[in-house]
Amino acid sequence: MANTRAAIRYAKAILDIANDKGAAQAVNNDMTLIASTISENAELSNFIANPTTKVEVKESALLEVFSNVNAVSKSLLHLLYENKRFEILGDIATQYNTLFDEMNGIEVAKVTTAIAMDADLQSKVLAKIATFSNKKITIESTIDPSIIGGFILRIGDKQYNASVANRLQVLKRELSN
Repeated sequence: MANTRAAIRYAKAILDIANDKGAAQAVNNDMTLIASTISENAELSNFIANPTTKVEVKESALLEVFSNVNAVSKSLLHLLYENKRFEILGDIATQYNTLFDEMNGIEVAKVTTAIAMDADLQSKVLAKIATFSNKKITIESTIDPSIIGGFILRIGDKQYNASVANRLQVLKRELSN
C-alpha cells in the first residue's frame, strides 16, 4: 500500500514536470514502454527488486535498457537512484499512464471475451460504449474461455456482465430457490 501511494506521488510529480516541458505525451509513451518491459521481463523485474544490488548498478543498467527515453523519464530514473526506490518503477509507470489518461479525458474499457475480438466486434463495442460515456475510450481486451460466450465490460467502477457463464449462474440460482 505504501509503495502504491509513493508511486502515485512520483507519477504526479513526473506528470507535472512533463507538462511544464511540453513532453507529457512522449513521457507517457516512455512509461508505457517501461511498464510493459518490466512486467514482461521477469529477470529485469527481479533485478530491480533485488535489495542486494547497488543502486548505482541499477541506475546504469536501466539507463542502458531505456537509453532512448525522454530526458524527463531519465530524470525519474535519477530521482529513484537518489531515493533508492527503483523497486516501484513499474508502479510509477503504470500510475503515470493512468493519470495521463485522466488528464486527457481518456477512459479504459476492459472487455473480457471467450474468444479474440475481431475489428468488426471491437468497433461495435466502441459504438455501444460511446452511448455510456462522453470520454474518449480505449479498449483493453482480455480472453477468458471460462465465460463460455458473450462478454464482460468494465469501465471505471461499473461492470456489465453479458457472459453466458453469468447467465447460467443466474439461471442456476433461480432454479435452486
